[in-house]
Amino acid sequence: MSDAAPIGSSVLARIASAKSRGEFGSIASAVPYAQFMGITLHIDADQLTTTMGFGPHQIGNPALPALHGGTLGALLETAAVFEVLYRGDPAAMRGLPKTITFTVEYLRSAGPLDTFAQATITRIGRRVANVSAVAWQNDRAKPVASANVLLMVG
Repeated sequence: MSDAAPIGSSVLARIASAKSRGEFGSIASAVPYAQFMGITLHIDADQLTTTMGFGPHQIGNPALPALHGGTLGALLETAAVFEVLYRGDPAAMRGLPKTITFTVEYLRSAGPLDTFAQATITRIGRRVANVSAVAWQNDRAKPVASANVLLMVG
C-alpha cells in the first residue's frame, strides 16, 4: 500500500483553506475550464449559486441563437461538484468528486444570456453523493435545464 497523498489532496487543502477564510467563491477562478466557460460562484445567505456568464463560444444554434446543450450540462455538473465541495468536508474526502452518472433534462431553449444554477444534495455518504441541479436565466421559476448527478466522493 502506498503512502502517497490521494489525487487532488493539495487542491482539497486549498479548498478547505478558502472555505475557512470565507473565500469559497474564489475557487472557480482556480479551475481553467471554469474560467473558459465564464463560471463564477456566489454565496448569498449560505446558498451557493453557480453563474455561467454568456460568451459567444457557448452558442450551439446561431439561428435562434441558443446555448449549446453541452454548456448547460457543464454548468449543471459544475454546480453539483461545487455544492458537494461547499457543503462537504474536503479534509474527509479522498480526492475531488468524480462524476459516476449524469442525467440532464433540457426543459426550454436557453438564449444568449447569463445562466444560473443551484444544486441540492439529496444524499451524501462515505463514497457517493446524489445531487440535483437546476439552471435558469431570467426567472428562477422557468428553468432551462435540470440534472441528477451521482458523484464519487470517497
